[in-house]
Amino acid sequence: MARSETGNAPSILFINQHYWPDCAATALMLTDLAEYLVEQGFDVHVLCSRGHYLSGAMEVPAEETHNGVHIHRVQATAFGRESVVGRLTDYASFLASTLGRVLAGPSYDYIVTLTTPPLLPLLGTMARALRGQAYGIWSMDLHPDAEVAAGMFSENGLPARLLHALNNAGYRNAEFVVDLGTYMKRRLRDKGVSGDRLHTIPVWNRKDDVAPLPHDKNPLRAELGLDGKFVVMYSGNAGMAHRFEEVLAVMKRLDGHPEIEFVFVGEGPKKGRIRSFADRHDISNFRYLPYFDREDLEYSLPMADVHLMTLREEMVGIAVPGKLYGIMAAGRPVLMVGPQASESGETIQISGAGRVVDPSQDEVAARTLHETLMRLYHDDGLRAEMGKNGREAFLEHFEREMNCQAWERLIHDLAESGRDEKTEFEHRAVAQKSR
Repeated sequence: MARSETGNAPSILFINQHYWPDCAATALMLTDLAEYLVEQGFDVHVLCSRGHYLSGAMEVPAEETHNGVHIHRVQATAFGRESVVGRLTDYASFLASTLGRVLAGPSYDYIVTLTTPPLLPLLGTMARALRGQAYGIWSMDLHPDAEVAAGMFSENGLPARLLHALNNAGYRNAEFVVDLGTYMKRRLRDKGVSGDRLHTIPVWNRKDDVAPLPHDKNPLRAELGLDGKFVVMYSGNAGMAHRFEEVLAVMKRLDGHPEIEFVFVGEGPKKGRIRSFADRHDISNFRYLPYFDREDLEYSLPMADVHLMTLREEMVGIAVPGKLYGIMAAGRPVLMVGPQASESGETIQISGAGRVVDPSQDEVAARTLHETLMRLYHDDGLRAEMGKNGREAFLEHFEREMNCQAWERLIHDLAESGRDEKTEFEHRAVAQKSR
């Protein structure tokens, strides 16, 4: 299968460990894009696992078509993210199962690999070398850069050097690489990816899924007993890319405040540390909630008065937290603890959607975070202005439709370029025969 049977639009196979109905951020983004491309007439396939992002296998068929997308799920372990060993086992089993499908299954105009698990781009290189398969990469994050930054590997150690060599080969041989911003693009150039193969398309949220919602019209606040509370929320993965020292210090300082409630939503390897801190200091105005389903985000994200996000300085250009765009869609201000010189930091500052507290430039970052939070607590007008700024910037730059359109244009341009190259080759062949 080299071309869609429905027309001239290319056939595409996306490969990622997670896909609908899973809750992983990459699954949500990929589902949005795949279904959008189907609406435009593309022949879209997804190769993924049955494993749930958190743990355990989902009760889903090996093969099905959902909203026009052909889903192929391979056999793989499903230990989830509760332990490093379990996660690595899931990675390895998915890579092994996927390799067989890629090398022995149908060919497509393009294979597009995401970056979960690490080394997934290497499959594209192998398919190109052994089958002549064209491929691209949607670079959601960088590996083993993330593991090195998290201290799991030494930068100069053999494991890191080997993984860098393998992953970098995957990037350098791709027909195209979609990055998430300026700082990630810079890292990819350092890996040897030529600038003409790099294309920046941010991740997104959907304007109809999340929108500003007044507290008195939000049933979730009453359901959770948050009416009358000033909710400071951290929503999403609490992972190795994030820092929480300053946030925890402010929580301790505001312990027992009669109106301010700290609400964490989600999972992640640092969840245990956060909960232990709250238990150890007996923080009374704190709670940790599980992930909400996607259809409930219209209530959960606007439930906050202020959102928190964090990013470690070492993770700049390696991870670009997509949670920012949901916050902006909800029209709520964001307080970020992390580098001003980062994709997220610059977006917040340029749009006026919140404030960035940079610990590398502020020796008393926890105090600054506390002062900024209290100013927002007391100033309704400032919160409203920041929320409005964020919503406007979201609609202009980070909404699903425009970024999926950018993907469509990219693939069409690549396909047109490929047809031109093929025509030129055929003309040269004809000319040689006529001599």
